[in-house]
Amino acid sequence: MENKTKHLEMIQGVIKRMASNSFKLKGWAVTLAAGIFALASKEAEKQYYLVVYIPVLMFWFLDSYYLFQERLYRALYNEVRRKDEKSIDFSMNVAPFNHSTKKNTFICSLFSKTELLFYCPLAVVCTFVVAFPFICK
Repeated sequence: MENKTKHLEMIQGVIKRMASNSFKLKGWAVTLAAGIFALASKEAEKQYYLVVYIPVLMFWFLDSYYLFQERLYRALYNEVRRKDEKSIDFSMNVAPFNHSTKKNTFICSLFSKTELLFYCPLAVVCTFVVAFPFICK
């Protein structure tokens, strides 16, 4: 039972790191978007404000990648949890779980509820901040 416990702890450590990275990316996305708007001048061209969408999209894709990897490691965790003690090989290979279910795809992670509920409102706020100064003129 000791080998199984150690293997599950290793996998859980990876899952925790993926979740932590995802949380940090969300914080950086908001911080960077706010920083770009704070540094932009009111007289700047509209095109300069559109730069804010680049980091938002990049963070969205990177955050989705970490969610995708986290889901793969959760599938590995479930498989190891069901294995016998004798068949534990300490493998960290998640390739067999890629596309094993609909949920274990990058596209599904990209458009998951957690990603959409964070990045879509952020994009809407960015759009409002970009468009508002020009509407008032």
